[in-house]
Amino acid sequence: MVDWNLAVATATRLVRPGPEVSRDEARAVVAELRRHAKASEEHVRGFTRLGADEADDTPVLVVDRPGWVRANVAGFREILKPLLDKMQQRRGSTPGGAVLGAVGGKVTGVELGVLLSFLSSRVLGQYETFAPATRELPAGENGGGRLLLVAPNVVHVERELDVEPHDFRLWVCLHEETHRTQFTAVPWLRDHLQSEIQSFLAETDVDPMTVLERLRDAAQALVGGRPEGEEGDSGRSLVELVQTPAQREILGRLTAVMSLLEGHADYVMDGVGPDVVPSVAEIREKFQQRRAKGASRLDLALRKLLGLDAKLRQYRDGERFVRAVVDEVGMDGFNRVWTSPNTLPTKAEIAKPADWVTRVHRRPEPGTP
Repeated sequence: MVDWNLAVATATRLVRPGPEVSRDEARAVVAELRRHAKASEEHVRGFTRLGADEADDTPVLVVDRPGWVRANVAGFREILKPLLDKMQQRRGSTPGGAVLGAVGGKVTGVELGVLLSFLSSRVLGQYETFAPATRELPAGENGGGRLLLVAPNVVHVERELDVEPHDFRLWVCLHEETHRTQFTAVPWLRDHLQSEIQSFLAETDVDPMTVLERLRDAAQALVGGRPEGEEGDSGRSLVELVQTPAQREILGRLTAVMSLLEGHADYVMDGVGPDVVPSVAEIREKFQQRRAKGASRLDLALRKLLGLDAKLRQYRDGERFVRAVVDEVGMDGFNRVWTSPNTLPTKAEIAKPADWVTRVHRRPEPGTP
């Protein structure tokens, strides 16, 4: 159903070259990112009060853009396996299914490669948790993931923003280390996310005609071709428009979790920053401006199509949620969010932090036994 090797080959062929650096400069960047990742552990643990006992067991991998692509293809291949197996069985029972599958797999592989080549120049770092451990992509012995830092992109952005390189590299590591701490300190988090994703995929319609019909409706909505008076879909991405109602419900829960994780990382990055990153205020201001405007009109269009604008909202909304809750109940009170899936905020609570505080920190009325 997907030619994964072709996806990697396509992305590697199309990926933009990184910034020009000498071999010695490249080695120095890699070494510094490793040092900052290690130093960030103590800073993040102290600020968040989360005991990530397994953090030392989680590898830090400083990669180039093709390395990031290979890691993500491995993750996609693992997480999508149940869905693709189901689609393969469905297609195998139809006349000519094998031929269609072979052709379709190559087409999908190329499409995925194009998408990953676009994204590979934009990601600074990532906590990858789903790909199985290999020699090229080692993972913690306790079943954890690995922390990826994309060195060419870090150098590219620090030059583009004209900020102090050493400060910027530590600032990035603080954000990514927070993600590693979240997953290593909260043992159920990975399984919960995987369960939600699998539930989302299980609702996917494997009938090609149904998918095509939804895509046609989505395309009409995106170009303004919906019937007059119909509810507008201009705020949705193509990804959202082709979903079933059940999938939208699951996506709402996933959006809330991702908003929490990203907002928490931004909050920690800014909270730790003033003590260890002298130019944090300048970095934050310039980075926020870069996030908001995008690189070009094409970049803005692709961000909208792929739903990346929603990702930017997750940073903003999640950070506001974390800040409001910490201001109200302190860091220990906020950390009750990690107790179980039931204490995670809903999408509505991300927008209204006081509702989460009331639900999770509710106290009995006076006189109640």
